[in-house]
Amino acid sequence: MMERRRMDAALLVLFLVQLTTALEVPLDLPQPPTITHQSPKDYIIDPRENIIIHCEAKGKPHPSFSWTRNGTHFDIDEDPNVTMKPHSGTMVVDISRVKAEHYESVYQCTSRNKHGTAVSNNIVVQQSIAFSFLRELLTGSPLWSKEKLKQMVVQEGVSMVLPCRPPAGLPPPIIFWMDNNFQRLPQSSRVSQSLNGDLYFSNVLQEDSRSDYICYARFPYTQTIQQKQPISVKVLNMDAINDTMAAFYNETDLFSEEPADERKPTFLIPSGPSSSKMVLRGQVLEMECIAEGLPTPEVSWIKVSGDLPAKRTFFLHYQKTLRIVNVSESDAGDYRCTARNHLGSVHHTIKVNVKAAPYWISGAPRNLVLAPGESGVLTCRASGTPKPLVTWAMNGIPIENSPKDLSRKVEDDTIIFTDVQTGSSAVFQCNVSNDYGYLLSNAFVNVLSETPRVLTPSNKVYQVIKNHPALIDCASFGSPIPKITWFKESHASTLDGDPYIVHDNGTLEIHVAQARNSGKYSCVARNTLGNYENHVFLEVKEPTRILKQPEYKVVQRGRSVMFECKVKHDPSLIPTMTWLKDDGELPDDERLIVDSDSLAISDVTENDAGVYTCIMNTTLDHDSASAELTVVEATPTPAVVYERPDPPTDLELTDQKKRSVQLTWTPGDEHNSPIQKFLIQFEDSLHHRGHWHNLTEVPGSKTTAHLKLSPYMHYTFRVLALNAVNLSRPSFPSRMFKTEPAAPDENPTGVQGLGTEHDNLVISWKPLTGLQSNGPGLHYRVMWRQKLMDSDWATMTVANNSKFVVSGTPTFVAYELRVQAVNEHGAAAEPQTAIGFSGEDLPVAAPENVQAMLLNSTLAKVHWEPVPARLIRGHLKGYRVYYWRDRSLHKHNPHHAEKQILTFSGNHTHGMLPGLHPFSLYSFNVRLYNGKGEGPPSPTQQFETPEGVPGPPTSLLVTNPNLDSLTLEWSPPHDRNGHITGYTLKYQPVNDSNELGPLEELALPANETSVTVFSLKYSTRYKFYLNAITVSGAGPAMSQEAVTIMDEGNTQTPHPIAPSPPRRPPHKAQPASSFKNISSSFVEDGTLISWEYWGPEKNVYVEYIVKNSEGEEEWQKELVNGSQNVTLKGLKGGLSYRVRLVAQGHHDQPLHHSEELVVSVPAVASRQVDIATQGWFIGLMCAIALLILILLIICFIQRNKGGKYPVKEKEDAHTDPEFQPMKDDDCTFGEYSDNEDHKPLKGSRTPSNGTVKRDDSDDSLVDYGDGGDGQFNEDGSFIGQYSGKSASRETAEGHESSEAPSPINAMNSLNSFV
Repeated sequence: MMERRRMDAALLVLFLVQLTTALEVPLDLPQPPTITHQSPKDYIIDPRENIIIHCEAKGKPHPSFSWTRNGTHFDIDEDPNVTMKPHSGTMVVDISRVKAEHYESVYQCTSRNKHGTAVSNNIVVQQSIAFSFLRELLTGSPLWSKEKLKQMVVQEGVSMVLPCRPPAGLPPPIIFWMDNNFQRLPQSSRVSQSLNGDLYFSNVLQEDSRSDYICYARFPYTQTIQQKQPISVKVLNMDAINDTMAAFYNETDLFSEEPADERKPTFLIPSGPSSSKMVLRGQVLEMECIAEGLPTPEVSWIKVSGDLPAKRTFFLHYQKTLRIVNVSESDAGDYRCTARNHLGSVHHTIKVNVKAAPYWISGAPRNLVLAPGESGVLTCRASGTPKPLVTWAMNGIPIENSPKDLSRKVEDDTIIFTDVQTGSSAVFQCNVSNDYGYLLSNAFVNVLSETPRVLTPSNKVYQVIKNHPALIDCASFGSPIPKITWFKESHASTLDGDPYIVHDNGTLEIHVAQARNSGKYSCVARNTLGNYENHVFLEVKEPTRILKQPEYKVVQRGRSVMFECKVKHDPSLIPTMTWLKDDGELPDDERLIVDSDSLAISDVTENDAGVYTCIMNTTLDHDSASAELTVVEATPTPAVVYERPDPPTDLELTDQKKRSVQLTWTPGDEHNSPIQKFLIQFEDSLHHRGHWHNLTEVPGSKTTAHLKLSPYMHYTFRVLALNAVNLSRPSFPSRMFKTEPAAPDENPTGVQGLGTEHDNLVISWKPLTGLQSNGPGLHYRVMWRQKLMDSDWATMTVANNSKFVVSGTPTFVAYELRVQAVNEHGAAAEPQTAIGFSGEDLPVAAPENVQAMLLNSTLAKVHWEPVPARLIRGHLKGYRVYYWRDRSLHKHNPHHAEKQILTFSGNHTHGMLPGLHPFSLYSFNVRLYNGKGEGPPSPTQQFETPEGVPGPPTSLLVTNPNLDSLTLEWSPPHDRNGHITGYTLKYQPVNDSNELGPLEELALPANETSVTVFSLKYSTRYKFYLNAITVSGAGPAMSQEAVTIMDEGNTQTPHPIAPSPPRRPPHKAQPASSFKNISSSFVEDGTLISWEYWGPEKNVYVEYIVKNSEGEEEWQKELVNGSQNVTLKGLKGGLSYRVRLVAQGHHDQPLHHSEELVVSVPAVASRQVDIATQGWFIGLMCAIALLILILLIICFIQRNKGGKYPVKEKEDAHTDPEFQPMKDDDCTFGEYSDNEDHKPLKGSRTPSNGTVKRDDSDDSLVDYGDGGDGQFNEDGSFIGQYSGKSASRETAEGHESSEAPSPINAMNSLNSFV
């Protein structure tokens, strides 16, 4: 139980770590693919359109895409009807040559890059069933039978069902009943439609007799409607039945022969006393109970085992249908519907079972970003009914079939990662499924070492109102996760106490912002790799406050009133004043005038009463205040009353002309305020009846106005007077004055011409309004002709349209265009000429005289001559240079053919090609493109880039270490970039404090791949640097470190050091193998395996097994992570191993193995420190050895005197830790074994075979010697010998030492231990 609690605690910690590390990785950093958009799981398609199956993903590098169809690889290149969008996984199926049914399948998209593989959901593509019905309809095949239905004759009062039985559809059709006039048939508690579309009558009446009961089915996906043949119903009472029985007996169905009496309810549907229903969580639950009876029964519902969910429950079809939306598990139980009338009731119980497809409990697994050495957890928490099954996959492969990784542990719905390393990035798929569905989620684990960066824009300004909270962002990214520290103004102290709060996401919060908090803030993001500083600014603004609020007003009807609303706000903020009446918008009334700080209402009426609210808004805050207006009746007062004037009267029209008229009027009463001016308005009943427009104004001293008019209008005039109070009411309208039609005064504007096809010209313009037409029959005279040609104008008349298409034009020719307005009374003035172009077509010529000039080994300049304008056939957009690397000029490098494109906009004649590979053969051509597309390519030409500096050597191995020499072997660079002219080898010693010594240099010929360096110091670490040279210079160096072996004459070991076994030459690869130059060497921390690999598979790993091992042992696996060498640290000294390389492709492809390499691992000799050769140290060690020898003699004497005693008794007698033996692995005290077979005999040293069994610790005393065996005797003294052990001592024939324990040996053992 305690262990389980500790595990839960660890999982909680890891889960919290995950919450803090679920970061969005910037797209400029390496990351596995993430699917950003995909088609739905159930994808219903329209077979009349191309099928588009979406699959979009992001990643760095940008991922590639592939598809499976029905579980097998779908080769898109082999299907001429299928294409994939560029830089995308979206698949487009052209159905113009094939039926859509051919592509009804289950598809899955895979997105991969070198960091992992993400997969989409299974996308089930199927066409709507309604489309097959639509085809039948178009071909004349009906969905319903066209046979005429027999008339239904029923007795009044009985129940009746009119069947619909619509055809199936995907999605299902919507059913409704209508008559021949397309009017819905009325429904009620007596007549209602069931969920399956049938029409139920609880009892029929005489009024139900009709011959047009028609069932309609509307298919929503195709927006088509189908109807069933009309059903005729005749309802007879008993007298009519007796009179007409004979007439209907042979050719009709009589539903009842007995008189229909009143009766208690019975259910038409469902049948029986109970039934059951299953529904999925989240869906809609619909249950219905339709009863018959006379009188009509009423239906009610209850939940037997609880209450109905009030907010999710709806009653439809007059209480006959119960609908519960968004069903949850709590909705399971028994539901009872009851139908009753005054004669009795009937019940039906429906047992509802709620199942659930899988659903997320705490969201889908989130991407995890970890730094090397960190830990994290992916959690896939989901629920469902029944309980769903959780399975994991890595990069699309079931995780149980993926390469083993000790840093990864799967526990049901959780994957725990501990001490992750660089190169272990991957995408993990979590699949949760049960009988009702599945959830599939991708989440990647991205192992990155990234310095911090702050994503919040630099110098961003935050504004906040005083006394409000302030939140300042510092969004950051880094791996490990950066720690955020805030400073203000200077870096004197961090902001981590009151009033500041730093949130986990880096946001700085000031709970109550004050003016003193304004200023410059700096956030610093730090992790172990560096730090990043960002600056932002905080401005604390004064709040908006209403200083003078509007006051309660009581005003007499007809008077004016004003509300004041004076506001104070921060001067740097822009205010906006808004007025409301009764919490709504102000009425659209010219009597209400809104000013910057007031609202004035003139000529107040009863409708103006209410609550007025002023709201002052700024970009940061607002304030509001309200006041009420009460309107009362006016009371006579002796004071002078100032009111708006009365409206003018006696309007007359004189001096009538074609486009003018004179209007006169008589002013009304001024009401003690002189009239300032008169406003004249007109209405055009011909074009805009009911709309009055301002025409002109005249001073208040005049009563006549000369009005200029437009042709073809029916004018009516009115006049308003204005004094200091307000405008008067409008006068009564004048008589109508009709102006005569005339030719248009102006032509259309916005004339332009362009082509939509290569052989047409579309001329368009902005049409005239009705007021501009000046007469009936408005149309347009469209004229065009080719520019620069003395030809006649082509003319076409266009009416009721604003464009005209000229067909059969030459490709991309300039045209002169004119559009003239014309009506029944003439044409407008000569129109202006516009210029347009006919449609474009693809260019027909390629650039000529294309040449390439090399500027250096990675840059070339391409020249060409521009294409003549007549061959461009459109608007010149620019030129595109297509270029690709055919191959390297070095015979060892593979061929390349990936095309690259550079676009040069405008009329360029040259362009630069950057990023070329040195010493390579390139091909290129140039194409022109216009608005239509690209023209033909120029003849493909080639150029060779000169040599450049080479890349680093492919491998550098150090072998055959001796006292004074080391042998280095290497492979030429992968990127030679030219002819290798030689190599430069530099080396220097490295002491124990990692300080570098003097640098030596050797020049080596180009044909050498190994060299032995002599005159080196023994037992010394050297660092070697090797780089290749071409005529362009030296390339980057590859470095390697190695140690010369110690001088045997200066060590005090009784056994010689086992020499390294001779290095086995590389296996010669078979022609079918992709592995070459496989070799091994021994480095300080293990065995280095190197190779060259030219195969297509990306998943390469190393397997090894002990030579001559038993058949039960399995090959051990070591991941490679894309490199071509690996250090095996698990090989034990003195053993021989079989090593091979394995390349793994897709799951359905066989594994590719290399030839096996036998590696014999020598016993590793410890490095001796130089201090051991110093005289003073040797003297000290001799003194210590002498003391130990004396102690050993005393111990032997005491044992001979005291006799032999068992270890177990001593352990029981002494519980003090100093009497307990030491553990070899961690120098702590452990327990003695009571196994007699393991107790050392008195005076014995080692077993007869000369070996001592080691435990699994890597830190035992034996590891510090030359392979000898050390142990403690019963009293804790060290008596084991410090001796070497060769590889030949693996056999049972050991060389047992018979000499007594030596003080010198003990000294050496202690020395190595210290």
